[in-house]
Amino acid sequence: TGRVAIVTGASRGIGKAVAKVLAAEGATVIINYNGSAEAAEAVAEDIRSQGGMAEAVKCNVADFAESEAFVKAVTEKCGRVDILVNNAGITRDNLIVRMTEEEFNAVLDTNLKGAFHMIRHLTKTFMNAGQANYSASKAGLIGLTKSVARELASRNICVNAVAPGFIRTDMTDKLPEAVQDNAVGQIPLKKMGRPEDVAQAVLFLAGDASDYITGQVLCVDGGMAM
Repeated sequence: TGRVAIVTGASRGIGKAVAKVLAAEGATVIINYNGSAEAAEAVAEDIRSQGGMAEAVKCNVADFAESEAFVKAVTEKCGRVDILVNNAGITRDNLIVRMTEEEFNAVLDTNLKGAFHMIRHLTKTFMNAGQANYSASKAGLIGLTKSVARELASRNICVNAVAPGFIRTDMTDKLPEAVQDNAVGQIPLKKMGRPEDVAQAVLFLAGDASDYITGQVLCVDGGMAM
């Protein structure tokens, strides 16, 4: 009760349901939409008719500057934002061999970057050691690997990912010694890996011995992810 919530893509489906349940519990809900103003306003009016507080506000979350202006306007009007639900999402389904760059970018711009934009404008400090972008890129790569593996399996094409842990490279050598020591402390094998360890994993996946393995993530991390 008394909290302010932004629900992106809330004019229908899951976003609509989330907005209604938050409003029913006393939150002031900002119904974000990009396409259908009529549908978004209908959700807001439905909430208000039940005694709740809601407002429909247009914003394309895929646009960095527009998202920033949206967050600023909501914050100035409501005083604060307590809850963010990144629900906005679109599809542009196509076979990978036919998928255009525009189709790929459109989905990532809304579904992934849109969430980043909203988080970025509502949060001053990320808790993930300043690596929200790096973590998101790797999580996205794993999702892409699994999706393409399923799509290409009928063509007898295997698609896998290798996920290195702390590997002794120029990148890790730049880390402060205390950070390196802490990292090694989290590794069951108590040592960093070598680039050759990763190369051998790639060699295995590229060879005939792995021809019944697809859609997998092979961790080369000394047991860190166990």
